[in-house]
Amino acid sequence: MAYSFLSRFRIKDDKQEEFIALARKMEEQAPKEPGTLHFQFFRLSEPGMFAVLESFVDEAADKQHMEYEINKPLIDGMIACMDGSYERELLHDLEPHPKD
Repeated sequence: MAYSFLSRFRIKDDKQEEFIALARKMEEQAPKEPGTLHFQFFRLSEPGMFAVLESFVDEAADKQHMEYEINKPLIDGMIACMDGSYERELLHDLEPHPKD
C-alpha cells in the first residue's frame, strides 16, 4: 500500500509567484527520487489556496524526500511563502480500512 497524502495551505499574496517557481522545481526533481510514485501541486478554487498531492512507496520514502539536500532549500522557501501552516490528509488505497 502506498503512503499518499494531500496537503492544503494558503500562500501569501505577495509570495505566490515565488511559491509557484519553487513548486515547479520540486515537481521536476521529486519524481526522480527513489520511492516517489506521484508528486504534483495544484491551485485550489479559493484564492491563495494551494495543495500538493504526494505519493511514495512507503513512509520512509517520504521522510527521505524531506532529507535530500537538494530539496531542503526548496522546502524552506515554500514554507516561508505560506500564510500559516498546512493541513495534511492521508489517503488510503481502496483496500479494506485497517482496524485499530
